[in-house]
Amino acid sequence: MAAAGCDAFVNLAPPVNQYLTGFRGSTSAVLITMDKALFLCDFRYAEQAGDQVCGDFEREEVKGDFVKRAGERLADVGAAEIAFEPASVTVSDLLTMQEACGRELKPAPDIVSALRAVKTADEVEKIRAAQYLAEGVLADLLKSVEEGTTERELAASFDYEFKRRGAGGASFDTIALFGPRSSLPHGEPSSKSLCLGDVVLLDFGCRLDGYCSDLTRTYAFGRIPGVWFEEAYDLTLTAHRIAVEAVRPGISCRELDAVARDLICDAGYGEYFGHGLGHGVGIEIHEAPRVNHETETLLEPGMVITIEPGVYLPGQGGIRIEDLVVVTEDGIQNLTTAPKELRVLGA
Repeated sequence: MAAAGCDAFVNLAPPVNQYLTGFRGSTSAVLITMDKALFLCDFRYAEQAGDQVCGDFEREEVKGDFVKRAGERLADVGAAEIAFEPASVTVSDLLTMQEACGRELKPAPDIVSALRAVKTADEVEKIRAAQYLAEGVLADLLKSVEEGTTERELAASFDYEFKRRGAGGASFDTIALFGPRSSLPHGEPSSKSLCLGDVVLLDFGCRLDGYCSDLTRTYAFGRIPGVWFEEAYDLTLTAHRIAVEAVRPGISCRELDAVARDLICDAGYGEYFGHGLGHGVGIEIHEAPRVNHETETLLEPGMVITIEPGVYLPGQGGIRIEDLVVVTEDGIQNLTTAPKELRVLGA
């Protein structure tokens, strides 16, 4: 806060408040000054807050318009400059708080997100456990994939198994795409049935102990769809491998993205790789840093990022291979163990 020129900080967004306090409910406010840390919730979460909010925070139950009450408490602390993270509050809530506290709040984009980008050893272990659970679900479900299974059925099986095995649920909407529909990078599962020769693209993750996992694998079912698939798969796998090998402290996100992107472009597939190479993962499935061709952020030890190059050919199919890695002092530790070699399911 001192570096941001502020003497108070306020936040309403659940992911930020989980990071700061341990609370996992959907409605709360955190108010921090130079000498006080206050956690606000309503009746619904008072008991939960007692169990989850760390001891450094003074807990207070409020009634009525929650955002307005948060603004009124801001007025009580008498702070000169109150910071907030602009990505974590709606315009409506910001205006309500400013009206209630009688002053404008100061945007400070990195005041918490920069802290969250570098994980503690405990956070890394929680992410590793979530990834391990998700990989176990993948390994078991692949044994039962059969002709006629629909995309929705397979996606639902992932979601069910996550919860059955102890996760809070999926960390994002599970993606299961077959055949030509696999060229949709974030396509929604449909009633499309699995047929021999289909590409099978699976992108999934679970939330365990408050932290997310993320993993993508691509397969063929019954037989290889064609030479195009083998070529695109080999290219994607090579791009993935060299990008993982390039991860190290001090490399910029833009430079890392270029390692995979340049290879794919040089092979003539540049227009078919339209998203960034990866992103941070933690309490949220997408958080800092963003690994793309614009981000200048330098990787630091403790950052957990995905490496997920892809090639998507409309009308034919797509390939994406994604691992979850943690940056270490001398390189990386890969939190993903699922095999990446081309595999034909049901063969």
